[in-house]
Amino acid sequence: MWRWRYVSGRQLDGFRQYKYSAVDTNPLSVYIMQPIWNKIIKIVPLWIAPNLLTFSGFVMILVNYFLISFYDWDYTASGTSPGLVPTWVWLFSAFTTFCAYALDSIDGKHARRTQSSTPLGELFDHGLDSWATSIFVLSFFSVCSRDNGKTGVSVYTMYIYLSIVLFNFMCSHWEKYNTGVLFLPWGYDISQVVLIAAYLLTGAVGVEVWQKPFLFGYYITDALVILLIGFSLFLSFPQTLYNIHRAHLKKTLKNDSLYEGLLPLVSPLLLFVLLTVWVVLSPGNILAKQPRLFLWMVGVAFSNVICKVIICQMSGTRPELFHWFLFPLALVVYAAISGLLGWTEEAVLAVFTGLLTAAHVHYGVCVGKQLSEHLNIYIFSLKKRVQE
Repeated sequence: MWRWRYVSGRQLDGFRQYKYSAVDTNPLSVYIMQPIWNKIIKIVPLWIAPNLLTFSGFVMILVNYFLISFYDWDYTASGTSPGLVPTWVWLFSAFTTFCAYALDSIDGKHARRTQSSTPLGELFDHGLDSWATSIFVLSFFSVCSRDNGKTGVSVYTMYIYLSIVLFNFMCSHWEKYNTGVLFLPWGYDISQVVLIAAYLLTGAVGVEVWQKPFLFGYYITDALVILLIGFSLFLSFPQTLYNIHRAHLKKTLKNDSLYEGLLPLVSPLLLFVLLTVWVVLSPGNILAKQPRLFLWMVGVAFSNVICKVIICQMSGTRPELFHWFLFPLALVVYAAISGLLGWTEEAVLAVFTGLLTAAHVHYGVCVGKQLSEHLNIYIFSLKKRVQE
């Protein structure tokens, strides 16, 4: 069951030739956070594997998400005054978010410190990041609550918000696919600090802070959405295009043709087209009825699609034009919007989401085992494998 070979022989050979290259120009990261991480890394025992730090941070993100989901499954618990989520949950969220942020920031430093940097470590880190990105957002939605007629954010705004965040993540790795360099996005450190501050603020003064106008009649959530859209349209995406254009001028682009350069974008964009069609044309208004389940499915699907792009980028291979997941998704979307599913639409979404999540976990475990065997290393240990 766990021996499936998702990574081709050519890709495995490409991983052995891979060299990591990244650039971090974010002032918040360079001048404030990095000095903090440099102090924290000194207390990490040298026998701990870097991947164990990465995975521990991801587990904390999951624990926090499921804890919030327990108290606020349908994103309505913070729409009342006082909110229905206990104060200690918001403080725990701030703690877990900071810990996950710290662990994700020091795992690479620890790998270099223990001389255990490997392509598997980077793939493990970025693969989990591709999933954690959506989980961070879905947890934050419980702070601001869904629209109740007076305050809150509509489920459609949640979907757009999540799509923009995932689009930014996709652009970072599309940029790396074409340039060979990961230009660390400014939005990551900023978003983590904002998340921690939001949880602390909610824990300190209650959810009421999100239910009152903040400035000029706008709520804090309105300001955050405007900042996100502005940041994406006027800073993040233009910076991605600029870095690719600069690599083109320097003749350092990894892909000469426009088709090859745009190929990694096809499956992610088709994915969001299909999901948006389902959201807009669903006879049963599936997003309004099951926002948490639907948005979780969006995050898992995106993570699986982008993981394959990351593997192709790291191994120097060509990504597939259509991800396999697009075909069953298209069938489900067609059955839903045509009315074939009828009253079973929510049940089908639940089953489909469960199967997709299981498939994604299976994919991650199998890829990890396959690469660890190929590189003769263990995932969660610094010991070398014994050659058979």
